[in-house]
Amino acid sequence: MPTHARSGNMVRWGIAAALGLGGRCALAVANGRPEEPVRWVLEDVKSVGGHTPTVLGAPKFDEKAPAMRFNGADDGLIVPVNPLSGCSEFTIEVLFQPDVSGPAEQRFLHFQEVDNHRGLLEIRLKETGQWSLDTFLCSGENQLTLLDRTKLHPAGKWTWVALVYDGRKMTSFVNGAKELEGEVTFAPMKTGQTSLGVRLNKLFWFKGAIREVRFHPRALEAAKLQRVK
Repeated sequence: MPTHARSGNMVRWGIAAALGLGGRCALAVANGRPEEPVRWVLEDVKSVGGHTPTVLGAPKFDEKAPAMRFNGADDGLIVPVNPLSGCSEFTIEVLFQPDVSGPAEQRFLHFQEVDNHRGLLEIRLKETGQWSLDTFLCSGENQLTLLDRTKLHPAGKWTWVALVYDGRKMTSFVNGAKELEGEVTFAPMKTGQTSLGVRLNKLFWFKGAIREVRFHPRALEAAKLQRVK
């Protein structure tokens, strides 16, 4: 997508946030059409999706990748918006490359309104250099973790992962292939913020690279998810 198109989406998103959503999904308001995602292409620590993040440590843009690299110790970005505000269903896709030598438990995307209303995308890394995907949603007393440590993927390779919520069920995907699913009640969020490369409370740092994050205001079918071929 051209840079000017991404900027236009962010302008509309900013206007929607300023005026109040009235229960509408922020992504749908920003795009005008639900088939278009809001894309955060990580190219500059000074701007993520048109927003100015708080920079933790010194994440660096790798022009060869191209992607933002995080060191697994103190690198992270905290974006002062929650693109999923108002969404009763949604899809999050992330193109990333976990390092083979990162920590055992890593959070690479965290969106949160308050402490008991949040969602995370995580990995569990084995000493063999393989990782398993962990997705989590929590809304008040309702919460669900999707993790199967036997479903392993090689670190050091670019991979698309996704968390899909259809208003009733959460499903996790790796390169377009379904891994796990389960039912959970997740109420639409009103506000919040998003962190990349670390949990919002600055724990469980991610080591590796993140190229792009896509936020969709609807639950995508598996056939429409991104994958690395």
